[in-house]
Amino acid sequence: MAVTTSPAQQGGSRPGAAASRAGLGERLRTGFGLLGPRHPRHTLPVEQADALSLPIGDDGVVVGVDTEGQPAVLGVNRPTPYDIVLIGGLWTAQVMALRAAATGARVAVETGRPQAWMPMVHAMGDGQNGLAVHDVGRVPPQGASAGTPVLVVRDCGMRPPRGRVASAPWQSVLTLLPYLSPVAPRLMRQARLVGVQRVSPDEAAEIGRVLALPRPELESLPTLPDGVTLWCTERDRQYVMTRATDAETGLLGVARRMD
Repeated sequence: MAVTTSPAQQGGSRPGAAASRAGLGERLRTGFGLLGPRHPRHTLPVEQADALSLPIGDDGVVVGVDTEGQPAVLGVNRPTPYDIVLIGGLWTAQVMALRAAATGARVAVETGRPQAWMPMVHAMGDGQNGLAVHDVGRVPPQGASAGTPVLVVRDCGMRPPRGRVASAPWQSVLTLLPYLSPVAPRLMRQARLVGVQRVSPDEAAEIGRVLALPRPELESLPTLPDGVTLWCTERDRQYVMTRATDAETGLLGVARRMD
């Protein structure tokens, strides 16, 4: 039986082998490293392109889950001014502030009850991790930008004064109203997003009139469980259940409408 040997086994070299080794040495010397594996190209017929999908949702703050159990995401970091009104409890506003800070936004809280916010400040490093508390009317300019977006939370009671720091590009403002007040209709009309938690039937009727809510949603407002918010835009409405993480429950307690 005849045995065939390669040029290398015969003590020789293949044509171009020396040049190939020289080229490899040059790549290593200049820092480009080794060539990676080579694979055939992946192709897809045009008629199958619609079948492609990516499991990527909206970016922003996960404020809870919708009626189908899917994450409900609120995009608070925007290149345009964005005003939010929440007629509801302090607990929900604080969860939103925590989660906004977790996304990298700076949170400035304007409040007449700083003692309710200080546990959050201490838990987050006494203001070093993106959350600061200010007296009513004392919020300094925030210098918001695409790299450092800001959420201003106004926890100023039933009749919040006009804020010194308004919504702006990359600076959203969340105004918390514990109940409906004479200024609430104006604030709701000006807001891009309104959240409503459990309210009295009379309050529900006024809110329904301002937001043009269908009767089933209007009638549901006095019966909403703790932690449930009806979020409304000009064109859309969505019920959202906010579920706290273990860390949030340890810091803020369980979901509640009253404080």
